[in-house]
Amino acid sequence: MKYLFVIVILTSSLMSAPTKCGGGSYFGGEAPDILNPKLTPKTKELCYSSFAIMHSGVSRTPLWAGEHLTKAGLSSHSERTNDFHAEEKLASDERAELKDYARSGFDRGHMAPSADMPNEKAQHESFSLANMIPQNQENNRGIWAKIEGATRNLAKDSGEIYIVSGPIFIGSNLQRIGGRVLVPAKIYKAIFDPSTGQGAAYLVDNSQGADYEVVSIAKIEEITGIRLFPKMSATSKQTAMKLPATNGSNFGGRSDRNALATKPYKVPAASVTVSAQCGSKRICREMNSCEEAMFYLNTCGISSLDGNHDGIPCSKLCK
Repeated sequence: MKYLFVIVILTSSLMSAPTKCGGGSYFGGEAPDILNPKLTPKTKELCYSSFAIMHSGVSRTPLWAGEHLTKAGLSSHSERTNDFHAEEKLASDERAELKDYARSGFDRGHMAPSADMPNEKAQHESFSLANMIPQNQENNRGIWAKIEGATRNLAKDSGEIYIVSGPIFIGSNLQRIGGRVLVPAKIYKAIFDPSTGQGAAYLVDNSQGADYEVVSIAKIEEITGIRLFPKMSATSKQTAMKLPATNGSNFGGRSDRNALATKPYKVPAASVTVSAQCGSKRICREMNSCEEAMFYLNTCGISSLDGNHDGIPCSKLCK
């Protein structure tokens, strides 16, 4: 298998400078370290109010987005804005533009999700294209939206977690949309729970389907060439902690298989095509299908659809 970015994994960091973002988005105040020299050209750290980005001017996407999710922070969710915009902090030849995504067939996929954002300012920041990857539409609105929702539920249960999400550019036939923005083959969401010192990552292909893996932090670091949590112990990185089931199809790792077995659930086929944009719908009787309700809950952040907070919206549609 050939890699575009991921060629060499080194034992020492090539980019281990302290974060300029104040450290609030990163465990122990330390940003991830770039270990793979192929990743370092044209990188720039971007600091936002509720997350931090390491941007690549080569791929014109983030290499990662770091977040610190807390139960208290998630209690003050702000409405989704949908104001996608190019990042003016980046040079024009290194950033994605709206026209790159237009008619590409790919969604503008958040790495730091809109539904994690606590206020209007953070919402606006999350719609910067510096926080986006070209993402398969079904993936973005399906299994990835469920992973994002499961991660928020974990933050609420644990009180706080640290997250690093990002693309993986692997393979010999990667494409660019607009001739400029690189399309990743895989996407990951790595999670560290400071209350237990444990972590794990969801790993998915950037394609149709509901398959996903739960793997160790060490495995993700090996694949990406990035030390995601520098202050996490090497021993803990070797073992994947249990992560919440997403009701997708897990095919590896240490996900909560009992939850999948005891609460079987499958999103029925949609009776309508879900729009790429979040509309004005807010209540269950306005939803045409369970898939649409899941999209509005997980992607649009309409938490009122999940009255009993079990991660499944609109009981009459989805149970």
